[in-house]
Amino acid sequence: MTWKMPPEWTPHKRTWMAWPCSPFVLELVGSADAAFKAWAGAANTIARFEPVTMVCSPGEEKAARKFLDAGVAIVERELGDSWMRDCGPTFVVNEQGVLGAVDWTFNGWGGRTFPEGSADALVARFVADKAGAERLPSALVNEGGGIHVDGDGTLLLTESVQLNRNRNPNWTREEIEAEMHGKLGTRKAIWVPCGLAADTSDSGTDGHIDTLACFVKPGVVLVHGQPDPDHPDHETTREIEAIMRAETDANGRALEVIVLEAPKERYEHGEPLSCSYVNFSFVNGGVVLCEFDDPQDEVVAGVFRRLFNDREVASVPAVDIFKGGGGVHCITQQEPLCATNGG
Repeated sequence: MTWKMPPEWTPHKRTWMAWPCSPFVLELVGSADAAFKAWAGAANTIARFEPVTMVCSPGEEKAARKFLDAGVAIVERELGDSWMRDCGPTFVVNEQGVLGAVDWTFNGWGGRTFPEGSADALVARFVADKAGAERLPSALVNEGGGIHVDGDGTLLLTESVQLNRNRNPNWTREEIEAEMHGKLGTRKAIWVPCGLAADTSDSGTDGHIDTLACFVKPGVVLVHGQPDPDHPDHETTREIEAIMRAETDANGRALEVIVLEAPKERYEHGEPLSCSYVNFSFVNGGVVLCEFDDPQDEVVAGVFRRLFNDREVASVPAVDIFKGGGGVHCITQQEPLCATNGG
């Protein structure tokens, strides 16, 4: 049976999220209330476009409801952290329109949050069951933020993530590609070497692709840009841009590359925050962007309006989400609409 991950711009049944609960993340953000407001801001905005289901730790529903609009559904399940993109399933669909859910092996981003957050290893199974999806287990250690697809055979991923010894020490590049292609329905992998400086810290992921580059339609890729030559991400982003400009997709098309320059850098505890506009979410009839209280916010929103004149462009404050270690894309996971869930 052939499964395929639909591109993120196709219709959704809903978006899944997880309510902030990790003491480490709450401390990074600055306070529980600040984290709650940031996650709820994204959830409430997305709920204007499509259903949202928020997974909360047992006993936290009442607290979450104070911040969440009535249109956001809440289900309870033990959580270790709040990054649904990574611990949740990667949804796929087969030729008959059956919904599947790839349950990657999750080890807390190379052990960063284990064993304290080991409950997250079972979140994908829980979400798959709630969604009525066929669970597709994988022995590959991977997170949803570590991959992007164009829906037309092409996959983006990062050497410092999937090839990292803290995840898959016994897998070759070829074996990883084969597993990805088999689960996602892709045919060609485009690798970038590493991620942003902030993503190598204790709160990082070793370099998830969803802060670096993403497809917005077949043949068109957005790339994070850091124009400051003194910034630690400058050379990394230039290298990734060069890789994309030299590559072709699975169908042999040269990629059109659009660079989204970063906002003015913010620092937390003396380290760069590395905010990225690439980390946004598609929703039904719109896109939800990260906003950083920076003049570049409107420049990037203009790029999206030109790219998607048939979609509403919405933005949510994302500085506090990035303080916790990610962005709007990191805290969401789309469930595609298909024949078995109402499509």
